[in-house]
Amino acid sequence: MLTIAELQAGVIFGDNNTREYVYMPGSEIGVDNPVCVYENAGQRRDVDMEEALRLIRVRSLRQTRHPVLGESSC
Repeated sequence: MLTIAELQAGVIFGDNNTREYVYMPGSEIGVDNPVCVYENAGQRRDVDMEEALRLIRVRSLRQTRHPVLGESSC
């Protein structure tokens, strides 16, 4: 639940060494079924909340600074 709240607040989870990032775009905040973004080596794809949480857990992604977006996706 805490990770969901952090995503909704604009926190970006990632690993700068592997260039992997998971975040919720500001336009998705407050939507019933929000879509998150998963970036890996320059490729982007939309993922649902369940997949975003799985990626954060399995890939051990932590709060980080995105090279373009900075500290927040909002």
